[in-house]
Amino acid sequence: MNHLKTFALLAVMTALFMGIGYLIGKGPGMVIALAVAAGMNLFSYWNADKIVLKMYRAQVVDETHPNAVVRAYVADVKQMATDAGLPLPTITIIPNDQPNAFATGRNPQNAAVAATSGLLDMLTREEVRGVMAHELAHVKNRDTLTMTVTATVAGAIAMLANFAFFFGGGDDRERPGGMIGTIALMLLAPMAAGLVQMAISRSREYEADRVGAEIANDPHALASALQKIEAYARGAVNAPAERNPATAHMFIINPLNGKGADSLFSTHPATGNRVRALMDLGTKMGMSRRPAPASVASAQRVGAPRTSVPTTPSTPSASRGPWG
Repeated sequence: MNHLKTFALLAVMTALFMGIGYLIGKGPGMVIALAVAAGMNLFSYWNADKIVLKMYRAQVVDETHPNAVVRAYVADVKQMATDAGLPLPTITIIPNDQPNAFATGRNPQNAAVAATSGLLDMLTREEVRGVMAHELAHVKNRDTLTMTVTATVAGAIAMLANFAFFFGGGDDRERPGGMIGTIALMLLAPMAAGLVQMAISRSREYEADRVGAEIANDPHALASALQKIEAYARGAVNAPAERNPATAHMFIINPLNGKGADSLFSTHPATGNRVRALMDLGTKMGMSRRPAPASVASAQRVGAPRTSVPTTPSTPSASRGPWG
């Protein structure tokens, strides 16, 4: 059903794109816009993962890393990828205090997973396993390609709408709706594309939660992790994400500072809804219900002591972290 919804939403975006081209009414301009969009899709297909990893300064790590926390993180991702029948993804760490994670890549054979240093620093090993199982679920479901293509099409729609307004040419009276219609097109088309993009993101998050909980065999750990990440993320600015908000949907929790809501204007489902679904899944799997993390709000204390997780081999004497 989720795959069907994704296909339907992508079809809506394609129809919207073609509709804008029709409203412009200029054949050559439409052909150019379509060619540019096709080029963007092709470029994104082959290079989106590299661009995103570089954008966030992700560092590749392996089992030879001097820090025990990082070695355990690598070992857990490898073990879960094997259990899920997936090729081994590139395993990376992002030097960022905000606990978060994402997956990228055009297919399971060319996938990468990324955890922030804050994630390894602030969560238990079981919770980190739950988070990374969620990211492996995105890889298994091929969500990374879907989200990349969706974001690209949304960007192309915004570009085409601006093209219609600034370079449409001709008499405004010859365009459907005149100047008012053109302005509405410029404002509403990117908004509609963004809403479709967000809807796809939210539907895939619920599915990745379910599959990830099964991969890690611990839905309660993922539920606990989501609550902690939500609390910490409100007090830690993710500067690269703030500069590139179009990548926000890639993370397990929205990295942008603000209140999430399960509505058309949120890139992620409400965390409370996700937690309830995971707790219900745990009950169906015959697991005893765990209590919610103690004093999650304390995660937001400014200056709370934390153990630093090094991301490069140049700091072998750094602390081992909370679960090393």
